[in-house]
Amino acid sequence: MKSFRCVVENPIGIHARPAALIAQFCVGIKSTVTIECNGKSANGNDVLQILSLNAAKGDVLNVSIEGIDEEEKVDKLKALVCNDCIEESASSILKIAFFNTKDYDRLFFSKLEEEKGPGTYNVEIDYLESRLTLETAALAKGHDAVCIFVNDEAPEEVIDVLHEEGIRLILLRCAGFNNVDLKRCAQYGIKVARVPAYSPYAVAEHAMAILQEANRRLHRADRKVRENNFALSGLLGVDLHNKVCGVMGTGKIGECFARIAKGYGMHVLGWDAYPNKKLEEEGLLTYVSKEELLEKADLISLHAPLIMGDGGTYHLIDEKAIARMKDRVMLVNTARGPLIDVEALITALKNGKFQAVALDVYEGEDENVYMDRSDEAMPHSITARLQMFPQLVLTSHQAFFTREAMQAIAVQTMENARNFNKGKDLGDAEVKA
Repeated sequence: MKSFRCVVENPIGIHARPAALIAQFCVGIKSTVTIECNGKSANGNDVLQILSLNAAKGDVLNVSIEGIDEEEKVDKLKALVCNDCIEESASSILKIAFFNTKDYDRLFFSKLEEEKGPGTYNVEIDYLESRLTLETAALAKGHDAVCIFVNDEAPEEVIDVLHEEGIRLILLRCAGFNNVDLKRCAQYGIKVARVPAYSPYAVAEHAMAILQEANRRLHRADRKVRENNFALSGLLGVDLHNKVCGVMGTGKIGECFARIAKGYGMHVLGWDAYPNKKLEEEGLLTYVSKEELLEKADLISLHAPLIMGDGGTYHLIDEKAIARMKDRVMLVNTARGPLIDVEALITALKNGKFQAVALDVYEGEDENVYMDRSDEAMPHSITARLQMFPQLVLTSHQAFFTREAMQAIAVQTMENARNFNKGKDLGDAEVKA
């Protein structure tokens, strides 16, 4: 274990921004960080716990770091806690219309926006429950930026309205940006910033969790036991050990999923338009053609971005792709719904093609995402049609939804807002046409 002490020099203490940056750093390392002040203790990876220390100017912080990378990370952590979180100059306040607000958004964003002045985020957020659509876009009037999520709509006509209302920045609190007309934004000089990576582990872990739920019929098993039915009929699964896993899209999330599959004892094949040779060199996976992956994999997990047009990934899994797959193959999608042609999928499910299908996203989900429709009948919806199949598990676009990921999304989104407001480069977060 390594430890150090430092005195808080910032006039307003350890406020939201330094707490957020410290937590973000700690989430990304393998060691455990503990911060103590005034008889209280906080986990270094939790913004709210750090803020609860109420560390004021002149208070002493006792910081410890313990784990396999403590030697490598302790100096960076010390610099971050003691020096790098202080900034003297204040910028003007950036007004943000925050669309599609949920209670958990308020939890993670509200603390970060509270302080104004030097070294803070210097934002003012108006939380709106409405999704961004053509009908609601005028609610952005009087703001400098809008903050939106995956199920908000920002096509050309919405961008026109946002421009008329004076919007200069679109903050995406997600990695995907296919719901924004980037060319129209470029025409108006509207910047677009996303969260390129929040927690790839969250998505990859969810993918394996729901895949195993479908494979081992855990959703059915739970219902049966609750009804005092302890028979095993209809619950037969297959081992993953020694099977072939095909990962389509080997970015950060795909890499995480490959490592999980490797841990199960699977042989991993990868397909990507831009292969990461380092993954192959370390022996994690073997890159093959799309066709070979489809033909050899017992489990296929989708982690590719949605790219429209010729050569894109729209309907990457279509009727022809499914026909290439083994019988009793397993398929999981936590990336983007339209990667799979849902009509082709339903036809194949009817024909008994799949051992298991697990979908956190699916084509036709848009109207349901994050909505409570428990009092509605949806007999003709895609959702209802998919739910007919006992080997299929659906979740509600929640693969990202962990405490660590939500914290990372809030921090990166606010850093994007701050960088824009100070005229700084948005770096990898900026999305261009």
